Formats: sequence, C-alpha cells, structure tokens
Amino acid sequence: MEVIVIEHPQSFNQADFPKLSIALGFFDGIHIGHQAVIQTARSKAEEFGLKSAVMTFDPHPSVVLGKKDENIRYITPLDDKIAIIRDTGVDYLFIIRFTKEFARLLPEQFVDQYLIAINAKHVVAGFDYTYGHYGKGTMETLESHSKGQFFITVVTKQTLENEKISSTRIRSVLKMGDFTGFYHLTGRYYLSQGVVIHGEKRGRELGFPTANLRIDDAYIFPATGVYAVRAKINETWYNGVCNVGYKPTFNEEKPEFPSVEVHILDFAGDLYGQKLQVAWHKRIRSEQKFSGLDALVKQIEADKEHAVNYFMQLNQ
Repeated sequence: MEVIVIEHPQSFNQADFPKLSIALGFFDGIHIGHQAVIQTARSKAEEFGLKSAVMTFDPHPSVVLGKKDENIRYITPLDDKIAIIRDTGVDYLFIIRFTKEFARLLPEQFVDQYLIAINAKHVVAGFDYTYGHYGKGTMETLESHSKGQFFITVVTKQTLENEKISSTRIRSVLKMGDFTGFYHLTGRYYLSQGVVIHGEKRGRELGFPTANLRIDDAYIFPATGVYAVRAKINETWYNGVCNVGYKPTFNEEKPEFPSVEVHILDFAGDLYGQKLQVAWHKRIRSEQKFSGLDALVKQIEADKEHAVNYFMQLNQ
C-alpha cells in the first residue's frame, strides 16, 4: 500500500495516478461499517479493473474547527489507522492534512480538486458522509458534483443489535471498558501502546510485578478496573492482567491521572523504557478499595486466575 500525505492546496492531476476506486471517510476505529465501505471500494476496483484507495483526514476536523479540545483522543490514532487499512489490501491511502483553508472548500471544489484530480472513477462512502464547507455536500449531491467523471456507491447504515454502528458508539463502549463490545463492533481487539516507566513497585512487593505504562495521549483511556489483556514484547504476545485506576487502597487523595499496570504472565525481564503494545480483551471487574493487603493479594490472585481461564477458553 502506498501512503500519500496531501497538503492543501494539492498539486496532483489525473495523470499522476491510475484509475481509482476510492473509499471516503474519517474512519476512526475502522469498525464494521467502515470496513464495509473499504471492502466495497475494493470490490468495485476488481469489478471494473481499477486500483483501490482510501481517503482519510488528519487531524480530526473538530480539532481544527474548534469544536473539541485539541488533545482529542482517538480510537485509532493515525499510525494504527494506517496499519489496519494496510491489512485490508488496498493499493493507496491518501491522508489529507485537515486545515482551516481546506475546510473552506466548497463541496464542488473538494470533488474537483481531491477526487476528479486524483483520477477517481468510482467513489464509495457511507450514507451519511458529508464533504465541503460546513459539510454541505452529501451523498445526494455527489452525483451532480461528479460531472460524470466517476460512478458512486452508497453503503447503507450498518447495525448491530438494531443500533447503528458508529465511532460515537465505539467511544461510549470504550469509556465503559466494554472491550467485548468493541470486538463485536470491529472484529478485532482494541490496541493501545505506551512506554514502560518506573512506578511505586508495590506490585513487586506483593508478588505480582507489573509494567507501569504511560499510555500515549492519542488513545482513548478505558474505564478504571481490572482487565484480561495481552502484551506484545519483542514481537511475542503474552497473556496478562491489567489494572487501570487510582489505587484507592493506597491513596487517600485521588491522583490526577489513573495508572496503567500490566502483570504479564509467564514473563520475567526488564522492560523499562520499552514501548509496549496492549490488546484489551475483557473487563474482569471494577476498581475497588480493600481493607488491607491480604484482601488485595487474594483478589489479585483471583483476577489472575480469571484471566488464565479466559485465555485458556479462548485458545480452545
């Protein structure tokens, strides 16, 4: 897959690219609905002898247009989005740097400069896709704006349990720590990564050494609680238990940020300073305050057993 980052105004013309079947969307989370759009673009490419492509934007428009805090957290930050889209098998990924100047493009200008100009011959998007200044361009206006230069396929609303599959729904699921729900909405486990930092080393003192992670700011932070996770170390995945929280058993005052501590099963070694990737599988329980260390250790042992049984069943 060729990744092409476009700064506005762009300087491409049709001769720079082969004829394309292109999927449009921001694609945060690349859920089942997004996958339907991308796979439809691939199918149309095969049907009509075109190359397949995806067009997305960075950063999120709301960051540039001032509707949200500039430190917005993503379901799939850009590097993750690129990796997942690469796995879909498309030929090209266009990433448009979203700026205030780009946002001012009229719908017909967007079509002329960013679809017709890159040789789009078939365009695929979801039924609610909008484009151009204030999102005034819709799938209903796209045909007239195409000037007969490309065909259009509209992907209908994708649902699960009679509810629309959307990035907003996935964000809600993640904030509840419902990674089982995330899996059903995307077909994969939620991934995040961070650097292993020095912590208070209480886990080691209790017999459960942990890797303390500083999760990259771009990722959505899950709800506090205990989770069954897998951690990737030197290209090998290990089962583990992760605690996300404020450690109320030890802290009288709530810290500003929760800690993320992973107890990795069947692994021994120094991980300080390494970047760790975590695949979140299942929420085991909510965070709670214990009466003492004995009660805490007993619960940690139960959490570990829960995770071991979960992965054992998963692998059967």
